[in-house]
Amino acid sequence: MHQINYYENRQRGTTDFPIEFHHVNIRHPHYTMPYHWHAEFELIRILEGSFTISVEEKVHKAVKGSTILISSGLLHSGIPHDCIYECVVFDMNLLLKENDGNRKYLKQITNHQLVLNTYFDPSYHDIHHAVWLLFDALIDNKPGHQMIVRGSLYQIFGIILSEGHYSTNSLRTARVHKRMMQLKQVLEYIEENYASPITLDELAGSVGMSRKYFCRFFREMTHQTAFEYLNYYRIERACYQITATNLSITEVALSCGFNDLSYFIKTFKKYKQTTPKQY
Repeated sequence: MHQINYYENRQRGTTDFPIEFHHVNIRHPHYTMPYHWHAEFELIRILEGSFTISVEEKVHKAVKGSTILISSGLLHSGIPHDCIYECVVFDMNLLLKENDGNRKYLKQITNHQLVLNTYFDPSYHDIHHAVWLLFDALIDNKPGHQMIVRGSLYQIFGIILSEGHYSTNSLRTARVHKRMMQLKQVLEYIEENYASPITLDELAGSVGMSRKYFCRFFREMTHQTAFEYLNYYRIERACYQITATNLSITEVALSCGFNDLSYFIKTFKKYKQTTPKQY
């Protein structure tokens, strides 16, 4: 369940093949996907159950057989429901290395001049076929699988462009962009200061808002109060420390911003009751 950074910054795969695959079920430590973002693109396929995905201000309930495409830099989170899903995170340089006519279109995608659709239900048969071919090639890992993966990615982006599953950046309002940047700023503030006492005024002040407006803003963006999310992050860090260090429960609680051990235990139990069992 450990999810240290809201911004993931690490090497994916290898330099020659910058792609990373994950099979995720209820036993996976990152079964529930907290808010985060990364510089790479991400493909998710739903194998069983359903998955509520939030990407910036849009929410989709992805069903079995669906594909989710998350462009670079977008803040996203996900809540699985009896779900088994798989993720592929890849650096677009995997495709941009080729100096051909495709480069122009891929640059427009990476620069967010073209805003790609996020959710493709099972009725998008062409995309479904290309995505399943890509994932299965990674799983089989046979000779030539890297060529299949690259070809599938070209096919996916080609279908999206040819069938118009995107909008131009001019349609993405300045208000939406501003709100997402403000939320990222708040999450970064929490990440940097969770070990210390944090007040509502401090959270609101980190993005220059009044308490009243900030509370409404945060709930609209995350469907939680600011302190519910702060406690969630603190418990995430505490669980990591419990499994990765020799600190006592009291020491862990204090180092994660809980000044009252009984409150820490109560919050931890509440978290376990509302989060799928994964540890």
